[in-house]
Amino acid sequence: MSEPAPQSMTVEDALQLIVGKVAIIVDVVRLDLLEAHGAVLSAPVFANHTQPPFDASAMDGYAVRAADLTGAAPLTLHRIGEAAAGHGYAGRIGPGDAVRIFTGAPMPEGADTIVIQEDVRATGNILTIDRTATDREHIRPKGGDFTAGQQVLPAGQRIAARHIALAAAAGHAQLNVRRPPRVAILATGDELVMPGVSPAAGQIVCSNPFGIAAMVTAAGGTPMLLGIAADTTASLESKLQQAEGADILVTLGGASVGDHDLIVPVLTRRGIDLAFWKIAMRPGKPMLFGRLGATHVLGLPGNPVSSLITARLFLVPLIHALLGLPPQDDAHAHATLGEPLPANGPRAHYMRGVHRQNATDARAVYPLPNQDSSLLLPLAAADCLIVRPIRAPALPAGATVPILPIDF
Repeated sequence: MSEPAPQSMTVEDALQLIVGKVAIIVDVVRLDLLEAHGAVLSAPVFANHTQPPFDASAMDGYAVRAADLTGAAPLTLHRIGEAAAGHGYAGRIGPGDAVRIFTGAPMPEGADTIVIQEDVRATGNILTIDRTATDREHIRPKGGDFTAGQQVLPAGQRIAARHIALAAAAGHAQLNVRRPPRVAILATGDELVMPGVSPAAGQIVCSNPFGIAAMVTAAGGTPMLLGIAADTTASLESKLQQAEGADILVTLGGASVGDHDLIVPVLTRRGIDLAFWKIAMRPGKPMLFGRLGATHVLGLPGNPVSSLITARLFLVPLIHALLGLPPQDDAHAHATLGEPLPANGPRAHYMRGVHRQNATDARAVYPLPNQDSSLLLPLAAADCLIVRPIRAPALPAGATVPILPIDF
């Protein structure tokens, strides 16, 4: 085991250590379109056909020859048929002819422009047109979106709904994507019971793994819930064996230095290359990061708010790095402070905050009154984290503060 870095690191330095030398996952899986949302393409996607495959009408109206509409208005044409989406006109348009056409229908042979229906007066099959026309009005050209063989999506693209629609339009029912990182999540502590189990005296319901698992899924990973390890070396060792093959191991609680905090000693015996085990932030000081063979290990705090905030700041970027995604744009937004804040201490403070109207009816951000790291209700009510840098000075109401919108 290498010597750990200084015990207490800044958020910025810790993040750089965590994502700085990550090897992108090269394993490929093939997913149906309906399963591919949020996955990352392992290879470019090319169009199987041209879209649209023909010149098509962009409006309801009449397909005509522009040469027939160059004289002085009004002009008279003769309707010879109809073309609808999926049902084109089989004949050819000649001089003085017109075909009633609807949006999406293929252009009849011989026609080169569309006169919209609002510009036409129809009496039976006789059409009176009160305007001239130019070539190719209101026509969606063949290949106007993409052509067969054209790259429509690059490798490394994270797939959103619009990308799924594009892949479908290009003729793909399945996509090759990078395997989602496997993230093993292990809670620790004799005081914890699973949701649905009535806690005994001195116990509480375990919530962290479920919030972390949801965050993992949203980030593009596959969560593996390992349950709860008791405060014994044997229990912890047994649970850690179930994490073999995971790309990331997340432990929750037990990473401090108390008599019942067994994570560091057990991981040390297993050969972890420990990078750090304290971080200069709150909530979230007792946190570790290291490598156990090919597995990245994040030891997050046990308090629910601490674990969720540190997961957002460090676990989500690690998942993205394994998928080859560019770093998140976590440059802080800014907001107007609705009430004074005291000076901050030696740790960066991520305060739960909420936007609301201030006394002058302007929108401002307010820290929620209780910032205890064990309380989930204030976190659920918050819409942002007010970021207080290390040794930040006191601020009056009306000052500008950096914020991190809550997206978890």
